[in-house]
Amino acid sequence: MHRLHNISLLSVVLVLMVALFSCSPNNVKEDRNIKTYFDKHQVTGSLGLYDNGTGQFVIYNLSRYRDSAFLPASTFKIVNSLIGLETGKIVNEKMVIPWDGVVRIFPGGDTATGWNKDLTMQEAFKASSVPYYQEVARRIGKDTMQHWLDSLKYGNRQIGSHVDSFWINNTLKVTADEQLGLVKKLYFGQLPFQKRTQDIVKKVMLQESNANYQMSYKTGWGFLPNGRSLGWIVGWIEENKHPYFFVLNVEGAANASIPEIRLDILKTVLREQGLMEGKK
Repeated sequence: MHRLHNISLLSVVLVLMVALFSCSPNNVKEDRNIKTYFDKHQVTGSLGLYDNGTGQFVIYNLSRYRDSAFLPASTFKIVNSLIGLETGKIVNEKMVIPWDGVVRIFPGGDTATGWNKDLTMQEAFKASSVPYYQEVARRIGKDTMQHWLDSLKYGNRQIGSHVDSFWINNTLKVTADEQLGLVKKLYFGQLPFQKRTQDIVKKVMLQESNANYQMSYKTGWGFLPNGRSLGWIVGWIEENKHPYFFVLNVEGAANASIPEIRLDILKTVLREQGLMEGKK
């Protein structure tokens, strides 16, 4: 009887140990030192870096990364491109949409020379042309757009009444974790789109390529309801065919130099993690 009692007790202990270790987030490392790079620019935010080979996650500001949702701004061009290509509204990356003749101005006051001309899809993606992708969204239409947002389970899936601005007017909101999940699936061709569709979007996302690494990403820059600036970079860096997925979310004052700040923080962290040197 005593022996049976010991066996029963041992079984309970083993079950508890399995439960404990299965719930332990051993693959997540919260790196609070990254805060220094945000403080340097007087901004707040979050960052996630996922090593696909080891399954290790480096995260700064976990609660914001996982639980706080914001407008995707121009990172939505990834989704808009996928839907446009899949539905035939974008024929391929060379499809031109003529300039409508309206001269646009950037928030800082500079003329948007990269937008104010006829653009191919690839050029519009690189220049992050809002007018080009607003026209793509209008051609897709609200019902079809809603179908794909629901299929992707992208953010809060809200479009509102304006199919050509819901990703920049704070109607659609998405978390950093959801953003990273999207590009990870895109990289591996696991999204509910044809292979051709995903391959074209991956192609236009390539921003830097050299002997050490290839880096593919999309940036985003918008304004929160309180007037503060919000910036994104989401994508991956590949060294020796080994991908690391990243998402950076940055929030600052309305006049903050978000385009420069976001890239500086991202590349500083990547270098700190031993990336960008071709040694991984």
